[in-house]
Amino acid sequence: MRAKNTSAVYDCLPEALPGFETITRYWDDKHNLYAAKIVQGEYYVTMYSEMITTVLGSCVSACIRDKKLGIGGMNHFMLPIDNKYDRSSWRDSPVDTAARYGNVAMERLINAIQSHGGRRENLEVKLFGGSRLLNITMDVGKDNIDFVREYLHTEHLPIDAEDLGGEYPRKLMYFPASGRAMVKKLMRMHNETIVKRERRYYELLKTEPVEGGIELFR
Repeated sequence: MRAKNTSAVYDCLPEALPGFETITRYWDDKHNLYAAKIVQGEYYVTMYSEMITTVLGSCVSACIRDKKLGIGGMNHFMLPIDNKYDRSSWRDSPVDTAARYGNVAMERLINAIQSHGGRRENLEVKLFGGSRLLNITMDVGKDNIDFVREYLHTEHLPIDAEDLGGEYPRKLMYFPASGRAMVKKLMRMHNETIVKRERRYYELLKTEPVEGGIELFR
């Protein structure tokens, strides 16, 4: 795949870290670099000057990096906790259904960064998402926010920045090499597609067993 802009940092798609080859990546003309796009239940880690992007409603994304090495990544989870999670399975695919849960997504993201040289004491954490979009009894967004704050408190990892809650979906762009994050709040009345997609995903989570190797829709 060749870059469209000759001033790009790379003239070809950088090799994905092992295990992340199936994540969708593309050339972003606006930011003049390659980008990885993740959806619910996915996470991505890079050591290159790539951007990671997603769209969040009730879901939460944690953007975590080693601020000295610049290696980092982003996850995107829909529900807080999978009580049946086997912590020894953290090397499973970044697109399998287990990563739809916050405890799985957080542990896998942190472990992946550390396995490629990141150090826990150098981790910088930023949080985004958790809007109230779904008209259901359970406030999924708030539950996700409460979970991720408690998780990081328990793990003694400080939150460097956050943009959480509210009633609007967000488009998130994260640059692990620099730690920069850009958020665009999307007007809800123009984003019913996001609400429908999230509701469909939530219904899937209630019925789909948590098993490794199941690829979710993009």
